[in-house]
Amino acid sequence: MLVLASHKVSGGFIDMDTPIAARTTRSLIDGSVYNLVMSDEFNTPGRTFKDGHDPIWTALDKSDDDSSSAGGGSLQFYNSSFVTTTPDGMLKIKAAVGKTEWNRYDHVKKEWKNEKSYFNSGMMQSWEKFCFTGGIVEIDIMFPGEAFIGGLWPAVWMLGNLGRATYEASTNNIWPWSFDKCDRKLQDKQTISACNTLNHFGMNPHQGRGATEIDLVEVMTGDSGGPFDQTDPPISLPYADFTLQVAPGVADNRPQSGSLPARKDTVNKHGLLQFRAQTWYDDLVLGGNTSINPFFYGTYLDETKPGEPVTRTKKQAFQADAVGVVHQLTPAHFNRTHTFRVEWQPGRGGRLDWFVKAHKLETKNGTSSIEGDGLGDDWVPAFSLKDESLENLMGSQIPIEPSYLIMNIAISSTWGFPYDVPSWCKRCYDCNDPKCACAFHPGFCNMLQHSDTAMYLDFVRVYQSDDQTAHVGGNHTLGCDPPEYPTKEWIEGHEYRYMRNPPFVYEDKKPLRKVQRGGGVCRHDSDCGGNITHVNLTAVYQSTGRRMKEEKQIGRGKCVQRQLFGILFSTEAENVCKCNQGFTGPYCMAQDHIDDTPKAKELNAPTSPFATISNLQVTPFMWAILITLFLVVSVSTILQVMSKRSIKKLEEVKGYDAGLVQNSGIIMTGAPA
Repeated sequence: MLVLASHKVSGGFIDMDTPIAARTTRSLIDGSVYNLVMSDEFNTPGRTFKDGHDPIWTALDKSDDDSSSAGGGSLQFYNSSFVTTTPDGMLKIKAAVGKTEWNRYDHVKKEWKNEKSYFNSGMMQSWEKFCFTGGIVEIDIMFPGEAFIGGLWPAVWMLGNLGRATYEASTNNIWPWSFDKCDRKLQDKQTISACNTLNHFGMNPHQGRGATEIDLVEVMTGDSGGPFDQTDPPISLPYADFTLQVAPGVADNRPQSGSLPARKDTVNKHGLLQFRAQTWYDDLVLGGNTSINPFFYGTYLDETKPGEPVTRTKKQAFQADAVGVVHQLTPAHFNRTHTFRVEWQPGRGGRLDWFVKAHKLETKNGTSSIEGDGLGDDWVPAFSLKDESLENLMGSQIPIEPSYLIMNIAISSTWGFPYDVPSWCKRCYDCNDPKCACAFHPGFCNMLQHSDTAMYLDFVRVYQSDDQTAHVGGNHTLGCDPPEYPTKEWIEGHEYRYMRNPPFVYEDKKPLRKVQRGGGVCRHDSDCGGNITHVNLTAVYQSTGRRMKEEKQIGRGKCVQRQLFGILFSTEAENVCKCNQGFTGPYCMAQDHIDDTPKAKELNAPTSPFATISNLQVTPFMWAILITLFLVVSVSTILQVMSKRSIKKLEEVKGYDAGLVQNSGIIMTGAPA
């Protein structure tokens, strides 16, 4: 039996804590084997995700841009401290009542305005850190709050890397385009159009691009008093949404919100046409307790009004579609974790398939699956969308953009809040103002004020296929800047669109901060993960043909003096964390993942003769040599300066012959006459 005495933890995007049994999975569509390419088990307690703390995730510290958009309803302020990991190995995203105030500059009125938010929550995203195109995503999640109290908007979703969620300037006329054809009528509406002969900033010519959105799961809570008449089969609150948001959308004869699409013409008793069949996507396959979502068919992005955070002209206005379903949930989904899955085969000829868990029920009539009770352990299909449905109607396609993961709790007056309120009711959203109580569902404010309201995730796992012939659609790829669909140069050329607005922007030099490796102020080794035990299951799994013992390693970092951390001449007394190899973050709580995916910008850049030189690891011994050399050079330089000054002084005062003074020192070879 081989025992690993030491090992590196870093490499790829796979969490070393992911069980060996979960390193592969099989497609529920074609049965082929998929390999794990990214995972986070969230087993390390006390992780932080503030910008610069983690190599995969970034938790936001900003308002939602939609809160200041005309007609927008976002009420939360995202706070990175509301995202952490628990002692029992869960990601925790909180939501709570809390007032945040800041000043926003109004470019129309050219004045600063005071802004307020009365709720805090968390959003975590892997933008510009981990992206993928195609594959299988699985999450194990427990939804926040109470099942029958409306108002929270929890979600796990994916967005194309060209758009950064909540940064509306980055998504304007970019979201949610998935259209790679030249249509002159749509060219002004799609910023990166296939009609463009020259798509600057690294974009490929004649390639339509966008920030496509795939909603793995969104949740609507509340008490509907029974099933909705508009759903088939009958669905009641709470329910989950599974949705593809895509543009261009159906412009005319769309389904009406609140009713299912009319698939056939309706005639009256006189044989005259009463209602035309509505235009919507065909061949949508639904399973179990799942209905087409009759409450949301998409968003019309109109010409913007003064005061909005972006500008969109009348020619740039367009319709986006939400092709989605609602799936029945129960209170059990809010009391323990349940696993959800989406299989994504990208691009032309691809498909999207959502799966939920159910359990089998044996009856005299055979075996059937029961959904909606929250007790299931067997995968069952909920919703399937094929590329042909998109292409045949609008010419759009299943997303093929490199996409990143997002997990958040939003609070919006347009999602799960009372739709009709009495005429005397003041539409305000401050839980501490009694006049606003009529604008909330009963119990909503009490839930956020007096209970620990949070969404919990046990894991996130992404799988991809190594056999591109085993599935339909395009190839599976890793990376945020793949050569076929580059993003890096576009983002760098429009950095301001991906950065926070004043006053928050003053702290930022770039859209993302470099991940800090150590340096967090500490008192004990335990503050730096020194007491955390871990087993590198990735090394065990990769030991093909060898038997390996799962050896436990202790310690992710140490609490050291600042001088030992590399801050040589610091006068501050605090000790700081110094991370062991394979760990990173200010307190060494994150695994140091390495992104070695192909990048379009690097492949297109001129080759430097120094590009092949490896990163130098400076050891304490090398530091000692460097310091010694520095001191020798400094002393030598000082002696030379002193020598030159002495020569000049002797020439001026005594008239000595400078040629008799040697550089190695002042050497007198004669006496004055």
